[in-house]
Amino acid sequence: MAEQAYEPRLKTVYRERIRAAMKEKFGYTNEMQVPRLDKIVLNMGIGEAVADSKKAVAAMKDLGAIAGQKPIATKARNSVAQFKIREGMTIGAKVTLRADRMYEFLDRLITIALPRVKDFRGLNGNSFDGRGNYAMGLKEHIVFPEINYDQIDQVWGMDIVVATTAKTDDEARALLKEFQFPFNNV
Repeated sequence: MAEQAYEPRLKTVYRERIRAAMKEKFGYTNEMQVPRLDKIVLNMGIGEAVADSKKAVAAMKDLGAIAGQKPIATKARNSVAQFKIREGMTIGAKVTLRADRMYEFLDRLITIALPRVKDFRGLNGNSFDGRGNYAMGLKEHIVFPEINYDQIDQVWGMDIVVATTAKTDDEARALLKEFQFPFNNV
């Protein structure tokens, strides 16, 4: 007997419920017209790494734990004397999540991390870019369950961009609402 392959919870929800709801709401005639999640990009700026390169290593380790895959160091393109930045210096880290890892991360973001944010009143529903992508920021990366609070020497902020295949912001907003994104003003 063949083993059943594991599928993330939100991927199953998308396939079984969200796709049909979107098709009905927007009147799509073809399954391939229905917007879907394309990728999620996590970005962490590490400005303090200019003075101490160990902080960049620590931040990349934390980002790797949150994402479940190895982050890429982002390097300065130009030298900026005022900020003591030289060309080629590591000033951040980023990870692009796709497929099952993307759904797993989104599930943890919506159900665990966002409810742990201090004074959380919902996500801004106007942070779409005009092409169906949503961007948000977190002030503290310690809201994720993978981060051991006792081993943290510094709290980092991070940007999260959810890229969809939607053509308009309205389609993307409807898709993310189906995924239970806690928008506050939509």
